[in-house]
Amino acid sequence: MTQSGNTGAISFQGVPGAYSDLACRNAYPAMKTLPCPSFEAAIDAVREGAATLGMLPCENSLAGRVSDIHHLLPDSGLFIIGEQFQRVEHCLLGVKGATIADIKRAHSHTVALGQIRRILAELRLTPVVEADTAGAAQLVAEWGRKEDAAIASSLAAEIYGLQILRANVEDAAHNTTRFYVVAPKPAAVDPATPNLMTTFVFRVRNVPAALYKALGGFATNGVNMTKLESYMMNGEFTATQFLCDVEGHPEHPGLRRALEELSFFSTEVRVLGVYPMAAFRLAQGAGN
Repeated sequence: MTQSGNTGAISFQGVPGAYSDLACRNAYPAMKTLPCPSFEAAIDAVREGAATLGMLPCENSLAGRVSDIHHLLPDSGLFIIGEQFQRVEHCLLGVKGATIADIKRAHSHTVALGQIRRILAELRLTPVVEADTAGAAQLVAEWGRKEDAAIASSLAAEIYGLQILRANVEDAAHNTTRFYVVAPKPAAVDPATPNLMTTFVFRVRNVPAALYKALGGFATNGVNMTKLESYMMNGEFTATQFLCDVEGHPEHPGLRRALEELSFFSTEVRVLGVYPMAAFRLAQGAGN
């Protein structure tokens, strides 16, 4: 999604140059990006009016779900109004004048370091865990040492004045992060709009086969479910909440019937947002 008409600020967790920052700039090039120290702070920025929108990562093709978002978003009071997919293209960044032969240590987030094992082995680099990718780039720039490099985005190289010693050093070319775009109010989406997604949370009753029965309506009504995540509530093994993405609008007959059936077997069903599919998803064949 690219929304050139939006203005104001869009919040994200991290420092300038983070992949979340890059996702914000790609989706909303006219908006100012607002870095925040935590997911909670990024959510609060939208809730309190410091930002118009928020960009929250929900899953990565290699690392899986971002569990913090699954816990924070349902109770945030915010609504999902879009999705964005951002390719994670790791770069080996060094200070000006450094060469690959100079590098001895690679600094980055622990997840990023786990995604570049080949180059770490090839160059015999010592991995050093930092708080995040862009933060590692900032540190390397501040140190000014040729033997220290960062694994971060090309945007981080631009912001912190580093040079790209090697681009696309990630082990898997499909490394992609999906984001929810959130706002204080739900989007007004016409049910006739093609290629829509609906995200909702629900809790099933603690009875045998409740989940099986609750989800049966999606199969019988021809609703495509693209995501289903479960997580414990309040530390209770018997209290589980599910977050679900499906194709369609709640007013579409099939999805409406499926949600009605889900409600019969659940203690709560709450829609978090209805929004257009991202171009990335459509390019992969969704919505057909």
